[in-house]
Amino acid sequence: MKLWCGFITEQLAASKEFYQSVFECEVIYESDWFLLLSCGKSELGFMLPGQASQHPMFQQPYHQGAWLTFEVADATTDYQRIQALDIPIQQPLKDEPWGDRHFAILDPNGIGVDIVQRIAE
Repeated sequence: MKLWCGFITEQLAASKEFYQSVFECEVIYESDWFLLLSCGKSELGFMLPGQASQHPMFQQPYHQGAWLTFEVADATTDYQRIQALDIPIQQPLKDEPWGDRHFAILDPNGIGVDIVQRIAE
């Protein structure tokens, strides 16, 4: 089984630029209404709202309550790299008692993106 997620948004171009520049995601498919990115072994999709070809449940913009996590080898290095890109840090780098080192940013859609390093087994 493979899991990938998608978001309904007006921000296709901004999403593409953000995920390519911050996470080096690559375009798998792009049209005027849909964008599919490859992010390592994962895929991330973005679709314009109101697509008549889609079921009504896939026509309204949605992201409230959603978040994405990118697991990285070194959160400290990525923290410094993302700061250098002038992307606002929402949650500063911190170590959690359950064994994660992480920080968080927002994507152009307002989706929280948690960048996580597992520091404990």
